[in-house]
Amino acid sequence: MTRLVLVPGLLNDADLWRDQIAALAGLCTPVVADITRGETLGALAEAVLDAGGARFALAGFSLGGIVAQTVMRIAPERVSHLALLDTTMLPDSPGRAEERSNLIALAHNAGRFHGFGEKLIARYFAPEHRTDATMTDRVRAMTTRLGPEVFIRQSRLHRPDNREMLKTVTVPTLVLCGAHDLLTPPQLHREMAALIPTARLVIANHAAHMTPIEAPEVVSGALARLLGR
Repeated sequence: MTRLVLVPGLLNDADLWRDQIAALAGLCTPVVADITRGETLGALAEAVLDAGGARFALAGFSLGGIVAQTVMRIAPERVSHLALLDTTMLPDSPGRAEERSNLIALAHNAGRFHGFGEKLIARYFAPEHRTDATMTDRVRAMTTRLGPEVFIRQSRLHRPDNREMLKTVTVPTLVLCGAHDLLTPPQLHREMAALIPTARLVIANHAAHMTPIEAPEVVSGALARLLGR
């Protein structure tokens, strides 16, 4: 059975993927990679490769999608299928880099850190989900468990320009995002899919950035179809 390595995003752990793990367990062997420890994207990619074994399918969400692209840079022959969810192939803009620096400074000085306040809820969730305590508390629980040290370490990672690399991808690929994603919007994913010769694009209508939580059936179904390609 195919091993599917699921890579969480910034300040996310395995609970991000719990709906997909349950839905796909009969089709593949889902494994969640730990990207909370390394200081570079290369180190995080090695953690993914260790979790995957000789050959595996790979799905990365947000920061996890950037890590997945790093895997494709260093060991593309190990990956049988690729899914990039709510992510980017672009480096940080100067404004985004400055925002990360400010957030790192706040995390250094935080008292009780949970890293997911009301402003972030508005950025990460579709309007229809922003008052859904089950969803928002699930994200806040992950950010609280991982804490400021992981946030700072992951926020300091260099985000490269992966556009030329994506043109070389030959394995079946899924590019997916939420229709209301403000952080990595649909147009960015259309451009990403256009770069990858084998990509199929899926837009989840009732979701913003947190598609594995906001649109679990859409994500699970799209991953199942990818594995069947």
